Amino acid sequence: MKGTAILASALCLALSLTGCSAGGADRAAPADRVQQEPTGPFTADTPVEAVLQDEVFGDYGRPLFPVDTGYWSGDTLGELQLTWYNNIDPEETVEIVNTLWQRAEVGETVFYDIYTEAEKAQDPDKADTGLFFFKGEAGAPFAVCNAGGGFAYVGAMQDSFPHALELSKRGYNAFALIYRPGAQTACEDLARAIAWIFAHAGELEVDTEGYSLWGGSAGARMAAWLGSYGPGAFGEEDLPRPAAVVLQYTGHAEYTPEDPPTFACVGESDWIANWRTMERRLQALQDLGIPTEFHHYPGLPHGFGLGTGTVAEGWLDEAVAFWEAQRAPQS
Repeated sequence: MKGTAILASALCLALSLTGCSAGGADRAAPADRVQQEPTGPFTADTPVEAVLQDEVFGDYGRPLFPVDTGYWSGDTLGELQLTWYNNIDPEETVEIVNTLWQRAEVGETVFYDIYTEAEKAQDPDKADTGLFFFKGEAGAPFAVCNAGGGFAYVGAMQDSFPHALELSKRGYNAFALIYRPGAQTACEDLARAIAWIFAHAGELEVDTEGYSLWGGSAGARMAAWLGSYGPGAFGEEDLPRPAAVVLQYTGHAEYTPEDPPTFACVGESDWIANWRTMERRLQALQDLGIPTEFHHYPGLPHGFGLGTGTVAEGWLDEAVAFWEAQRAPQS
């Protein structure tokens, strides 16, 4: 297990956040974008507390927002702000909760536990984990999106829910992981999530071949570590590595010769994750013959999410094209 390296990297991340130094391959791509017009009870003026208490969500209303309330502010969906994040789009926030509400209202399962009741009883911290499922086309490949939050909290409403929703609109089956904060536990939860999806692929109607891992900030480190070492290094069985990892705004420098193809994007005005660090990492991967694609955006700070209305807008489609290229038959 790579626990020592991971904990050391997590310490560096924590210091930077506080401002201190220190389908089968031949399967056709899903449709470009499925137009969805979710209806639901929520608007930008809806109090966050009303979403948390909505009976449609049951016990999983709580992890829609950071469990530790010290990392978010704002009384309504339109006012929601998350620590270390920028460019939060209120319209996207409302669409996310309405989409999940609509699907849950008609009986779809939108949240899955990844640990058994016995496991959660043994470790109560596992009670706040699980996968939100943004279902795409039956038989399409899957992606797991991992939010950042400095390994202190899970900023899903900006950093994984929007990505999962947009991927599902394009036909992919997308999951957003709610994990235990902490570098080691987060990687263990991601490894379990991958193993759980593989074990339940039939009922979920997902293709496990050529899956991808996505992440921003701390979530990008999780995706990178699982790409480098695989679920077997974090307590699960050995499973295929992802076809691609997609990383946003991280200064993660660690890599291995077995790393999967990697797409990355960072803002040039990101004071938490210097874009040059990722540039050097991807150049090192490229020197090893590993496919990469890198974008850096002038003037953009940390935590821009989908980048709607910014110079980064459209990056997700570029990342999807990169993923599909890695899934295509190699000549």
